[in-house]
Amino acid sequence: VQLVESGGGLVQPGGSLRLSCVTSGFTLDYSSIGWFRLAPGKEREGVSCVSSSGSSYYADSVKGRFTISRDNAKNTVYLQMNSLKPEDTAVYFCAADTLTTSCLYNYRGQGTQVTVSS
Repeated sequence: VQLVESGGGLVQPGGSLRLSCVTSGFTLDYSSIGWFRLAPGKEREGVSCVSSSGSSYYADSVKGRFTISRDNAKNTVYLQMNSLKPEDTAVYFCAADTLTTSCLYNYRGQGTQVTVSS
């Protein structure tokens, strides 16, 4: 199983980034997949997830700004991040739950750094 993230970088406050996660080794159609983030001095935060049934979840901190989408044909999940804030700075991890219909995650990628700063 592999999950490979890309799309992170440095962006100014108010800017946008789109993260991508290419998956392999499991059937994305039957899995829940999403993103969580880790920032220095903070606990892990679940950012967004779309379950195998199609239900989407967003953390309150990103609602209205972030959008998750999946392309099962390309085995890829995306996270469109708009109106970015300095507090969004973190390493973003793509993760998959191949065992349940929830977003409990049993696999994750290596992460991509997102830095929001002027």
